[in-house]
Amino acid sequence: MNRAADVAVAGSALIVASPVLALAALAVKLDGGGPVLFRQTRVGKDGGDFELLKLRTMVVGAEAIGAGYAVNEGDSRITRAGRILRRLSLDELPQLWNVVRGDMSMIGPRPTLRYQVERYDARQRRRLDVKPGITGWAQVHGRATLPWAERIELDVWYVEHHSPLLDLKILLRTPFALVGGTYKGASGGWKPPQ
Repeated sequence: MNRAADVAVAGSALIVASPVLALAALAVKLDGGGPVLFRQTRVGKDGGDFELLKLRTMVVGAEAIGAGYAVNEGDSRITRAGRILRRLSLDELPQLWNVVRGDMSMIGPRPTLRYQVERYDARQRRRLDVKPGITGWAQVHGRATLPWAERIELDVWYVEHHSPLLDLKILLRTPFALVGGTYKGASGGWKPPQ
């Protein structure tokens, strides 16, 4: 999507979703205190860093305990409110602000962590040629249930073929993808360096 369309869609979505966002933020706060927002440095277009925003769904400091960056279904670090927010993908709503700010687009490859990007080969780095998105080609083809290499290949395919028609197709398929789950599954997901 172009920048004007991104701002129009994300801004409108923020306005419409603001009551849900407020209730979700209250649920996060009441479920153990701590900050409502989870902020994490991610890699964006052309390899630049930006601060990704999400509603916090795990205990404070979760990245330093248990499985670290990996999150599996039933992870004990996920809060009660976090389970619901993740199931409905409501934890992603603050990323609409990332779109308004210009860090992200509505559609594109999901932003990843620096240590993951450092392991990309030359072809996989192509996914950094566009802004990361809230939803994308890999998301409507299985999200995190897909093996990592397959997700990256779908993202690269998107970079090589993106068009307004493809973006519309992704937007229309996204609601159906949301019910498909967010966890990596037995064979999918990023394998952290040993």
